[in-house]
Amino acid sequence: MLAPRPSSRTMPHSSLQPAIDQFAIGFDRRDLPRLHALWDIAIESERWSEGTLTESFESAWAASNGLPAVAFGSWSGGALAALEFAEVRGEVVLCPSNTFMATPLAAVAAGARVEFVDANRDDLCVSFADFVAKAERFKPRAAFVVHIGGHIAFEIEQIAEYCRAEGIFLIEDCAHAHGATWNGRRAGTWGDAGVWSFAATKTISTGEGGMLVTASDDLLAYAQSYRNYGKPSYSVPGLNFRLSEFTAAIGVVQTERMDEIAAWKNEAARAQLDHLHPSRLVLPDGMISGLYKYIVFDPVERSTGKVYDEPCHRLMGHALDLPVTDWIAENHWCVPLYYQPEEVPA
Repeated sequence: MLAPRPSSRTMPHSSLQPAIDQFAIGFDRRDLPRLHALWDIAIESERWSEGTLTESFESAWAASNGLPAVAFGSWSGGALAALEFAEVRGEVVLCPSNTFMATPLAAVAAGARVEFVDANRDDLCVSFADFVAKAERFKPRAAFVVHIGGHIAFEIEQIAEYCRAEGIFLIEDCAHAHGATWNGRRAGTWGDAGVWSFAATKTISTGEGGMLVTASDDLLAYAQSYRNYGKPSYSVPGLNFRLSEFTAAIGVVQTERMDEIAAWKNEAARAQLDHLHPSRLVLPDGMISGLYKYIVFDPVERSTGKVYDEPCHRLMGHALDLPVTDWIAENHWCVPLYYQPEEVPA
């Protein structure tokens, strides 16, 4: 039986506001006793990989997200599993240029040719109009939509509907989207697969790790085999993307805190940042961002930099005209916003 978690909390309503500009990993130290208890379970089990804690992490994520989940040692493992399942080798994969290089590099590693798509100024995410234009031109096998900075791409519904109609396998890159919802619907639930990252600085972190969610039983089984060299039949061309039980234990604890952390960051943003930054990224009605990044469109004195300061099409040497993507790289900044939970009493 898993140890119970401490009660949830919200940011206190007082004149003493937390120092949200001081870097911190999004971990509540009141969870340390529970985490240590879970690690003890892993040690005593004599099963340090593919054990009950990995299953508990997957179950917790599935319960939160609403789709079955498969845990990986990294975002890349989940992305590669989805791409290989979609049989993109020798085919085209559409990808926004305003993303981390992991996104196009995963497609390249899966044997695909990447064609880049422009973005929108309002959400920094892929443009539906340019997506359709590139799809009609290149006839892609699969495509990525990347949810930037913690919110959901504003045109995800149109893109997903178009992909369903055209038979394009859609992967949602949810590496930033922990805690994000739109009218109660989680990121990762519009496409054929959603892939998450739990790297060290993410809103929900396990140090390293990833998760794939999907409504497809076939992809679910493929992903489970892919992360472990294709075992048991070796019919899947997998590699080692297993998650350790110790990492999974952090995931169990962090998943339980996810909505609380997102709510805390949103409350802190409303109380301390919004009135200072009228030229900020504004969300549509009904959308909640996990606020991995607090994005503004005016230079700020203190910034954590850009979400991405160099578009992928330039890094990969593609001679393309993606004017909005280039504009975004020059005209947005990120204001520090870090989760600062209550201190553990001495």
